[in-house]
Amino acid sequence: MEAYLDNSATTRCLDSVIEIVEKTMREDYGNPSSKHQKGLDAENYVRAARTEIAKTLKVQDKEIFFTSGGTESNNWALVGSALANRRAGNHLITTAVEHAAVLQPMGFLEEMGFRITYLPVDKYGVADLEALKKAICEDTILVSMMYVNNELGTEEPVEDAAKIIKAKNPNILFHVDAIQAYGKYRIHPKKLGIDLLSVSGHKIHGPKGSGFLYVNEKAKIRPIILGGGQQKGMRSGTDNVPGIAGLGVAAKEAYQNLEEKAAHLQALKQQLIDGLKDIPDVFIQGQASEGGGALHIVSVSFAGVRSEVLLHALEDRQIYISSGSACSSNKKLPVSTVLKEAHVPKELLDSTVRFSFSSQTTEEEIAYCIEELHRIVPMLRKYTRH
Repeated sequence: MEAYLDNSATTRCLDSVIEIVEKTMREDYGNPSSKHQKGLDAENYVRAARTEIAKTLKVQDKEIFFTSGGTESNNWALVGSALANRRAGNHLITTAVEHAAVLQPMGFLEEMGFRITYLPVDKYGVADLEALKKAICEDTILVSMMYVNNELGTEEPVEDAAKIIKAKNPNILFHVDAIQAYGKYRIHPKKLGIDLLSVSGHKIHGPKGSGFLYVNEKAKIRPIILGGGQQKGMRSGTDNVPGIAGLGVAAKEAYQNLEEKAAHLQALKQQLIDGLKDIPDVFIQGQASEGGGALHIVSVSFAGVRSEVLLHALEDRQIYISSGSACSSNKKLPVSTVLKEAHVPKELLDSTVRFSFSSQTTEEEIAYCIEELHRIVPMLRKYTRH
């Protein structure tokens, strides 16, 4: 059997998403900027998707801008905001455990002369809010914090951070990378005090190459992609109608029966954790070790077994997991930075893997994975010792 447990890397497209993507490629293939009927038909798909997404966040349609995915959304939120607000200050704050799609733009802005503060985290990967209070100053123009950590599954204190930020200075923009959270949590930016919110389509059973950025209508931000003036001049380029239409369907379905899906994910998570207890020297990382954290991510260290070796051993049995962030695992990047910042012991850094689920994951998949881990891990440890 096959067990796909790498849903934080990407998810299988819903059948309904595939259908609308095919229809907009095969039949309603017009350019939404065209003035004829084909163009108007295409524009209707874009408008409908924007409306559906806005409903899930309880925001205005005009505050949703489509992008090529989470990476672009994060880059635009950070670079576009920094450039637009430079006269107000040159200081930005983020955490030490952000995704590379936030950390690298921050590094780019640092090269441009901006000052960046990286907040430390505790052993669970939770950002230090006292450090946030101390870091905010007159020159602070933006704070960026992820909602759920993609490696550890840590739920960051977004709501509390927003209260601190807005109490200090309501003009400071608060950006949240919700790429691992949207579709799993009910997120209402205006209620939470979030000004900018990044989302990726392929994490919620939508198409790859699709995503959006929520921008509060009062937020000051510059476009970083210029050209045709699409999306009110804020994000140029011909609209990816199939991707946008598919994203709209995926977003709508993600929030249908959300509580039932959450209960299913919680049961899968507990099933996996319980199933690992009988294997010696196995350590659950992050908030999951205390029964908390995101419902769909479990970070586990198997002492004495290299993560890459375990990944391929499971792959041979058609079990698919991750040894780090899939967005950077094939690059020469410090993928273990998150684990280091969360104080994971040095001897476990190269022995940590991630299991991640979706509403499509079954109990049978988890049971099969547990069974194989009980068989494989002792064998790999014996091989390593010899």
